Amino acid sequence: MEPRANWAGNVRFRAASVHRPASVAEVQQIVARSPRVRALGTGHSFSPVADTTGDLVSLAGLPPVIEVDTLRRRVSVSAGLRYTDLARRLNAAGLALANLASLPHISVAGAVATATHGSGDANQCLASAVCGLELVTGGGDLITVTRDADPSRFPGMVVALGALGIVTRLTLDAGPAFRIGQWVQEDVPFDAVTASFAEIMAAAYSVSIFTDWNDQRLAVIWLKQAVLTGPQLTGPQLTGPRPADPQPADPPAEGWLGGRLADGPRHPVPGQPADATTPQGGRPGPWHERLPHFRPDSTPSAGNELQSEFLLARSHAVPALAALDAMRAELAPVVQVSEVRSVAADDLWLSPFYQRDSVGLHFTWVADAGAVAPVLARVEAALAPFAPRPHWGKISTIAAGTVAGRYPRLDDFRRLAAEYDAAASFRNEMVDDYVFA
Repeated sequence: MEPRANWAGNVRFRAASVHRPASVAEVQQIVARSPRVRALGTGHSFSPVADTTGDLVSLAGLPPVIEVDTLRRRVSVSAGLRYTDLARRLNAAGLALANLASLPHISVAGAVATATHGSGDANQCLASAVCGLELVTGGGDLITVTRDADPSRFPGMVVALGALGIVTRLTLDAGPAFRIGQWVQEDVPFDAVTASFAEIMAAAYSVSIFTDWNDQRLAVIWLKQAVLTGPQLTGPQLTGPRPADPQPADPPAEGWLGGRLADGPRHPVPGQPADATTPQGGRPGPWHERLPHFRPDSTPSAGNELQSEFLLARSHAVPALAALDAMRAELAPVVQVSEVRSVAADDLWLSPFYQRDSVGLHFTWVADAGAVAPVLARVEAALAPFAPRPHWGKISTIAAGTVAGRYPRLDDFRRLAAEYDAAASFRNEMVDDYVFA
């Protein structure tokens, strides 16, 4: 039976019917006969972005497809596939995606549709890797669009919140496989974080800063260092035994930023066991086993949380953090952990990173909506001077009109939607409010 709620349980799907088609042809049939229809990925969004009162279509039943083109460094995948399955296959072919999210459990299509991201000053969101889409549009038509064939409109079709159709297949750019060593620097004074923010975010291939806003004013920094591995990068071209792993990635200098190197593995949420996390201590491993914070064979949480995230220009990071620092007494009781990440600008029309290098301020809240709501409103007020764009898959109370005004290409996207979904079959309340109101 398909789920009737999202992973966290804070969104109850109101769909009249939930379908699990076994073929693209079945998806076309459902779309052709349904006046309202939405696609469902793995349900890891905390917002009602997938909700509908019509038909909900799970893509998990589509035949799993992974077609690797090593010559062009591209991979074509079925939309319901999870990143963990894609990454293993891609790595075995000697290729890699540029980045991954904290959780490898999420579906490729769902992550792309909502501009899900990882971290790294030079790393764009996951959707930026997409160079081709197959989707079922209004009336049940199946079309293919590519970046190469339609470069002027393709950036409007990738992060689309499901409003242009149901994506059934994606083609992604890839690069050579690489290895990562991961270090954790803890007990870093928060003043050192704000004083050296640019240095911290540039200190590794991917960097995350964690804090729980307690009165000790300390932070933890996760550094994911790319490790040069020579012949390991050639993957399937190797013959004979696999070469030994290289030496561990260089750790941060002793006492860096006034902190200390963790003496064992850590979980992002203070006090939680580290069993579910990816290996730390600088030991190198394949990119897909280090870039996420959590292992694919473990559940990082039971879903007993709510999440928000706000994306703002990287140049505003330090004053924004200072504004939050002044709210510690309000934040600490309702925040399990906050994560700060860096994401490079892209050209995708509905991406929160559109045309601006960004910093993501993420909040993993306690699972108490009533206690969280007033603090969330205060956070949004504190960040308002920095024009944040909320993550499409997380909770926010910023007025839809305010959010819409922060997307310069919104009118262009509306014209695309009128072309591919003239009957407004793929809309829901959230999409109507934020995009079409």
